[in-house]
Amino acid sequence: MSTAPSLELEPLAVIAARVGATLRERRQTVAVAESSAGGLVSAALLAIPGASAFFLGGAVVYSRRAGKALLGLTREDIGDMRGETEPYARFIAARIRESHRATWGICESGAAGPSGSPYGDAPGHVCVAVVGAITVSRTIENGDTDRPRNMDVFARQLLQLFDETLQAPAAHGPT
Repeated sequence: MSTAPSLELEPLAVIAARVGATLRERRQTVAVAESSAGGLVSAALLAIPGASAFFLGGAVVYSRRAGKALLGLTREDIGDMRGETEPYARFIAARIRESHRATWGICESGAAGPSGSPYGDAPGHVCVAVVGAITVSRTIENGDTDRPRNMDVFARQLLQLFDETLQAPAAHGPT
């Protein structure tokens, strides 16, 4: 399991603006799958004027039922994979990317709190993933039980990972 360094994250709107500018400049697109962030990532990207140039869509995949309805997921697709893991986050990011024909798919799956998840993860646990020219994922454990704060932090963690990925040399070309 990888754990992100403990760093002070910028406000969600600041990270989103930088990501949006990069995507617009490169003429790349993104589709977003969220769970515990509850749509905050999509909202932050959509708050940017001209978001239609890069934002293709998003889904809050908070349950298996939502995964089936919004992404067409079947038991066979998921297999023995469980939510709130890096393989699951990468899979869902790839699925939303594919379904929207986006340059990038991004996903977060976590336990916002105040208690742990049905999967046994402690509150403050989130897995974030980016799939496109590069595929990366990260697990963050902060131990915080404050649900609204975790929702915000999870959204910022996902956009921060996406921003870092966009800055990698391999991310510059079209896919």
